[in-house]
Formats: sequence, C-alpha cells, structure tokens
Amino acid sequence: MPRVGLISDTHGLLRPEALDFLRGSDHIVHAGDIGDQKILDALAAIAPVTAVRGNNDHGAWAQRIPETASFEIEGVRFHAIHDLAALSIDPAASGVRVVVSGHSHRPLAQERGGVLYVNPGSAGPARFRLPISAAELLLAGGAVTPRIVELVAR
Repeated sequence: MPRVGLISDTHGLLRPEALDFLRGSDHIVHAGDIGDQKILDALAAIAPVTAVRGNNDHGAWAQRIPETASFEIEGVRFHAIHDLAALSIDPAASGVRVVVSGHSHRPLAQERGGVLYVNPGSAGPARFRLPISAAELLLAGGAVTPRIVELVAR
C-alpha cells in the first residue's frame, strides 16, 4: 500500500519529528513555503518529492519550483498548490482525486464532490495556537485514506 507523505509551511525549519514521520513514505509532497532548498534535499533523501512554491519562497532556488503540480501515483491523480484560494482548475472535471494545499497552517482533510482536499497544516515554526502537523495518504486500489498527525504536543 503506497504511502504519500504530506508536509507544508516549513518556513526553513525541518523538525526531526517531521523527518521521522515522513520516513517510510513512497512519495512526499511539500505544499509550499519551504524556506530553503536544504529542506527539499533532506526530503529527497527519504523519497521522491513533488514541491510547489509558496508565497514566502523567494530567490533563485525557489524560481525553479512550480506554483502548481499535477501528477499521478498508483492511478490516483493529484494536484498540489500552496494557496487553495488560487486554485484555477475544476479538480473533479480535470480527473483530480486529491488536492494538496498549504498556506493556512490549518490541517484539513475533507471530501467534496468526489475530491479529497488535504492541507497537512504547518510543520515549521509555531504560529498562533495552530498545531505543528503533517499528514499521510494511504493508497489502496484507488481508495485514498488520509491521516493528519500532530508532530509536537501543544
């Protein structure tokens, strides 16, 4: 059963708890506000990475990262974008099963109209009273099972 690790809003901080959680992933999606190329390099040492650029990702390293990414894993079509408010496609009409986003720092896994929307929350610096979290998706025969995990107890 393939496991897709989801992380977002690291803002230059890759916590050991996040690395531990993502180990064993078959693929990792970083939904933006990465903060540093070193974050992507560390994630790539675990599994192949699909990353999108967030509104706080600047500099030459960040210009190589797309604002959106569409890809398929085990027959499941994904679309990644940092800010869900900027989504310019109709995921269901495009055959997308899972939309991964970040930006809000609020973890969410919600099915709407046959599309699973997942925001793993923020795995970087603590912000307000929001949790430090990441997520995983387990893929089995076309079914997608999400799980959001709080990495650091509040």
